[in-house]
Amino acid sequence: MALELTINQDDIQILCDRVEGAQEGAYAIHKLTDDYPKMTINDGYAVQAELRKRYLAKGHQLAGWKAGLTSKAKMEQMGVHVPSIGFLTDKMARTENVGIKTSEMVHPRVECEVAFVTKKDLQGPDCTLQDVLDATDYVLPAVEIIDSRFSGFKFDLASVVADNGSSARYVTGQVRLNPSDIDLTKVGVVMKKNGQEVAAGESSAVLGHPAEAIAMLVNILAEQDEMLPAGSFVMSGGITEAIPVQAGDAITAEFQHLGHVSMTFVV
Repeated sequence: MALELTINQDDIQILCDRVEGAQEGAYAIHKLTDDYPKMTINDGYAVQAELRKRYLAKGHQLAGWKAGLTSKAKMEQMGVHVPSIGFLTDKMARTENVGIKTSEMVHPRVECEVAFVTKKDLQGPDCTLQDVLDATDYVLPAVEIIDSRFSGFKFDLASVVADNGSSARYVTGQVRLNPSDIDLTKVGVVMKKNGQEVAAGESSAVLGHPAEAIAMLVNILAEQDEMLPAGSFVMSGGITEAIPVQAGDAITAEFQHLGHVSMTFVV
């Protein structure tokens, strides 16, 4: 089932050139709908698919996917009303003990997320929360470093989707738990920047249950004739609003039951 598009293949290549250049060169671009005002979310996913194809051709490995804009706080912050998805590659992963370079990003921001690793394939279009829990090997704490490449932080959902949901980097913690051993609606999180609390929330902020966000992601993938294979790493979306960071900042995300994730930012 092909997505209905308002842009053609030449447009997809042009828009992908813009997004890829901004991501790799760490410079801002204006939102894509300035030049393509009729651009839809489906058009955005077509550009995202081309971007993924290019990254995989350069040697990136697909690590998994992320749900975005899944909390009311994030939707309000971004001025949008529906969630979205984006892909994650192995080259986006960072470890807790290595400084993350802000010079490689335009507007870096951090958010706490519950991540899932799957042990079974998941297929839409009718994937449910329970399907996700049954297919989950373990959950773990994660911090996503997002980076909108759009000037003045002005954008719309079609542009964000084309920009792969602002995906940039991610860091995971050490704790791994079976989802049956934890109430995934009641994971409290506190984000600290340089020792000061800057955001707090509870995992129920993510569509009522983080696994609901994964089910939504699987169903969006089905619209693109894709599925979520076993062994995928999936981030369920920001529990709080995203917090800006700069070189010199130290971030610690403290999760109830799931431990903590720490990182520092360098030039």
